[in-house]
Amino acid sequence: MGKQEKIVSMFDDIAKTYDITNRVLSMGIDKTWRHKACNLAYSFYDKDNISKIIDVACGTGDMIVEWKKTASKNGISLNDIVGIDPSVGMMDVAKEKLPEVLFIESGAASMPLDAESADIISISYGIRNVVERQEAFREFARVLKKDGLVVILEFTKNEKRNPLDYLTDFYMNKILPILGGLISKNKEAYTYLPNSIDEFLTQDNLSRELKEAGLEPIYVKGFSMNISTLFIARKV
Repeated sequence: MGKQEKIVSMFDDIAKTYDITNRVLSMGIDKTWRHKACNLAYSFYDKDNISKIIDVACGTGDMIVEWKKTASKNGISLNDIVGIDPSVGMMDVAKEKLPEVLFIESGAASMPLDAESADIISISYGIRNVVERQEAFREFARVLKKDGLVVILEFTKNEKRNPLDYLTDFYMNKILPILGGLISKNKEAYTYLPNSIDEFLTQDNLSRELKEAGLEPIYVKGFSMNISTLFIARKV
């Protein structure tokens, strides 16, 4: 089993407890991050009618719920939203929440979608799990319409500049695996999470990779002591 297959299998295993574990581990603040991301993206895109949003690594559908809710609040007509994920277990949970949404089993680097068919592509807390990350960014650029947006929320690696950075590091590496393991009964999955961030990217590196794929970053900002970073990039 390759690295990507192992990651997918792990998410299948923790799917049923994933939502509650996320709420506890982020103290509910991940909802705030998602809400900010959707509001800002709609603001940057500045259209009253959006034909299609693709949510990649959609997991249990949290971001799809936020896209729909925020569109409604802002008076935006959202015609179609599609969830894509290689984990059937995670999407089974999403389908219970969102029976009206189309979900497709697929990885991020090769999606069964038409070129220039999407207004917005989002991926929240999933890009670190994509082994072929640069291929995925090129695929996002292929599927997006010209001037379409990529919206990425992710845990990012930061230099330790002050005591809060060390506190964040302690929580992610010591507390999170224990709490996540207790709730999900799978400590390995929640040990993988901080490890995947540790091997992950800085804000600068991810911005550079987006540019190389023809996606120009227009907004990059860290939230909550830089635990989470929002990237919004436009297809040029």
